[in-house]
Order: sequence, then C-alpha cells, then structure tokens
Amino acid sequence: MDVQLSEDHLALRETLRTFVDREIRPVAREWEQAGRYPTEIVEGLRELGLFGLTVPAEHGGLELDLVSMALVFEELSRGWMGIAGVLGTHSLSCRMIAHHGTHEQRARHLPAFATGERRTGLALTEPGAGSDLQGITTRAVRDGDHYVVSGTKTWITNARHADPIPVLVKTDPGAEPAHRGMSVLLVPTDLPGFEVSRDLPKLGYKGPETCEIVLDEVRVPVDALLGGEEGHGFQQVVSGLEVGRVNVAARAVGVAQEACDRAIRYAREREAFGRPIAEFQAIQHKIADIATQTQAARLLTYWAADKVDRGERADTEAGMAKLFASEVALEASLESMRVHGGYGYSEEYEVARLYRDAPLMAIGEGTNEIQRTIIAKGLLRDHTAGGPM
Repeated sequence: MDVQLSEDHLALRETLRTFVDREIRPVAREWEQAGRYPTEIVEGLRELGLFGLTVPAEHGGLELDLVSMALVFEELSRGWMGIAGVLGTHSLSCRMIAHHGTHEQRARHLPAFATGERRTGLALTEPGAGSDLQGITTRAVRDGDHYVVSGTKTWITNARHADPIPVLVKTDPGAEPAHRGMSVLLVPTDLPGFEVSRDLPKLGYKGPETCEIVLDEVRVPVDALLGGEEGHGFQQVVSGLEVGRVNVAARAVGVAQEACDRAIRYAREREAFGRPIAEFQAIQHKIADIATQTQAARLLTYWAADKVDRGERADTEAGMAKLFASEVALEASLESMRVHGGYGYSEEYEVARLYRDAPLMAIGEGTNEIQRTIIAKGLLRDHTAGGPM
C-alpha cells in the first residue's frame, strides 16, 4: 500500500485533532476519575457524523474506508481511549448489519444508527465463554413467530444505550461442528426479560459503560434474525472481527503516541542536575524506542486496514496489527511513566490513565495469546498454499 495518507485522510485527521483538543482533552482526566458519562462529547461525535463511520451512504452514513476508521480511533484514543469505545462496537455492528442484514433490517436500523439517534453494541462474551465463542450457552428456541432467548452476556460496551443489540446465540445447540448452530439476533432492549444487571468495575477504559446483561426468556421476533437464515451467526461475527481488531490496534496506536508525546514534553521541561532530563542518553533511548515502535505499529495497522479495504482476507494481518500495537501501547505507557518518575505514578498526570487503559487492548477483541494462534494458522495456511502474504 501507499504509506502516504491522502488529502482526505489528512483533512479528517485535522478535524479530529481539533475536536479532541477542544472537547476531550480539557475534561478527560476529571470526568474519567469521576466516572462521569461523557454525554456532551457523545453529542459532538453525533454532530461530526461519526456514528455513521461504517454505515453505507445510501442509509445516511459516511461509509469511510478502514484506514479512515483507524485514523478516527487513533485520534480519539490520543485524547481519551474510553471515547473510542463509544464508537467501537457500534461501528462493528453497523458494518455487520450492512453486510449481512436483510434489506428490511438495513432500512429499519442503519439510518438511525448513522445519525446516532439510536446506538448499538455487540453481545458475544459470556461468563464462561470469551475467546472460545463456540462455547457460548445462550439459547434461542423457536416458538412460532418468536425466538425465546435465555442466557447471560458480559463485558458489553454500550449496553445501557444500545437498541437493538446484536446477540450471538445458539439456535441449534446440537449442531456439529458447533458454529453451524449459531445465529445472531438483533434484540430490542425494551423487551420483557432483557435486563442490564450491573456495570462492571474496571481498572481503566472509563467513560463508556461495560455491563453484564441477562436475557430471561426474552421473546424476540423471528424477523430479528440477522440475514433471515439460521446457522450463519459465527461467520457473521468472525467477518466483523477483522475490522474490530483493526479498531483495537488503532486505539493502541493512539495511546502509544500520546504516551510518547507526553514523555517528550516532560523530558524537555523537567530538569535534574541543572539541565533538562531530555539531554540524558538514558531518557533519549527510551523516547527513541517508544517513537520507533509506535510508528511501526501505526504502519502495521494501516497495512491491515488497507487489505480489508481491498476486499482481501486479512485475519492474519489484523491479528498482527492488534498483537503488535497493543504490546507497544503497554510498553510505551510504562516507559512514559518511568520518564515522568514519581509524577508518572500520580493521577494528576495523564500518563497514569494511559497506563491503566493500555492493558485492555492486549485482552479485548481476542487476547494476544489467541492472536498468536490466528497468525500462526494463517501463515501455515498461506505457506501450504504456496502463496506469499
């Protein structure tokens, strides 16, 4: 791919940086520490049309390419990674509905999702099933023109603001292999038996709510079955995870870049032994390593995004981007904290928030251990086929 961003990409990045500097940076630390929901910032995202990132233009969305989407999540995460979470699963689910939904489902949901009038999320993980999605136990039993859905989902972002929310269920628990018995239902959240049971306490990733939801014999209309045919849910979800991993990689790049920028700024201001600590070789080496690794993560993320945009299979590339970028974010936030010394350990400095936010990217959207398995399988598959990556 061409590693130079287009004029449209550069203009989008400038718009986002202006928004982040004006609307997010001045309040991020205070609101994050207070556990305050960023209502005003979310309204700003609506005004920019960002809830329509992955919604086709025919339904009122921006229909941006994935490199543009990566830029959005990177820039928002530089200001406050939690804000990117408000758009994350919403954008993934919009893309999933756009690609796999029936004509009626697209027309019913996507226009309101594009404007942010309504929002959505994605309910996959369960208390006993995270990386192994085929191990879910949430069931949907057909009863006339409804499915009766029972189960528990956890770590659900936007759970209190989503309507409807795509829920991965088993419509045929006895299917072999298990993925053939899985489907996605677009569950209206105002139905009897649907309950957001609690908000989960988190080390970082503050701002958006992350919840557990309980479905107790929720009667969901049959026309809520994504795509209108049972048994395709696992493939529908997996097709969206490539995009989700690029999203997480871009967030990690944003956190790493912010950690790097703050380390540079502090090193130039802080003096020790009569001169700025930026003049000490030990500090210079830390900054050089952080900056180099961050740029490598950025290019890897854009590369994966570009391959998805070209319609090519990109599970290996998206896995590489997510794995590498999230590890860089962890390292960059820690090294930036060390450059800051004792102040880096204080909640009065933003680097402490970066340090708390970074681990999410190594765990979310498939742990990095799972990513290594996906990458290895992809490489072995391509090598067997005799083709280059």
